[in-house]
Amino acid sequence: MSADRAPICFYYGNGKLLDLAEYPRVVLQPAFYNAEELAFLKSHGAQCLGYLSLSEDTGPPADWQRVERNPDWGGTFVHVSHPGWVSHVVGQARDALAAGFDGLFLDTLNVELTFPEDVPHLLTLVAAIRAEAGPAYLLANRGFGMLPRLAELVDGVVFESFSARWTEDGYAPWPPDVLEFHAQIAEQLLRLEVDLYALDYADDPGLTDFAMRRARQFGMQCIVSDRALSRV
Repeated sequence: MSADRAPICFYYGNGKLLDLAEYPRVVLQPAFYNAEELAFLKSHGAQCLGYLSLSEDTGPPADWQRVERNPDWGGTFVHVSHPGWVSHVVGQARDALAAGFDGLFLDTLNVELTFPEDVPHLLTLVAAIRAEAGPAYLLANRGFGMLPRLAELVDGVVFESFSARWTEDGYAPWPPDVLEFHAQIAEQLLRLEVDLYALDYADDPGLTDFAMRRARQFGMQCIVSDRALSRV
């Protein structure tokens, strides 16, 4: 891996195997990569994590779906405890691991902000995925409403939009009050025995440097990308 490469890459496109192979860990969409491509990446030392959504569904209408949708991405919120949803998600996890992924990236864990009554059900779902995954690497995106128990079930936590975010007008740092709140969460994360990453969004050197420096202050390895996670 070249000296300027980040320790992990979040890439939601397809292809670019040679670039991805330079990272020690990559997060990918399972539908975009076959067993042969995953084997190529792993032969170059890249640990491949498959994306998995735990509280939003982008599939066709199903009994577990709520009426509400994510206004940013269009996915449908779900009843996390619905047996059909649990079976669906655990099945996706099983399929990704069988296809050659080394682990899973658990996304859409912020139900405390939308349907807080689902927090204990989401924790149960994460535990079911851990039981299915065995020793495979599990990386959680946020999920702060499930701390500290979440840290007992996963190997790493990503703090998405720790310092910088995307907005309708481009990219910007969070205002001071949000930065302070995020700092308090980061201090809590530092007390847990998990790998820590910050995933920030920026499109200029100044904002990128701000995000990188601030993440280091809180013991996090920082990755900076664009809204669509299309950079490698």
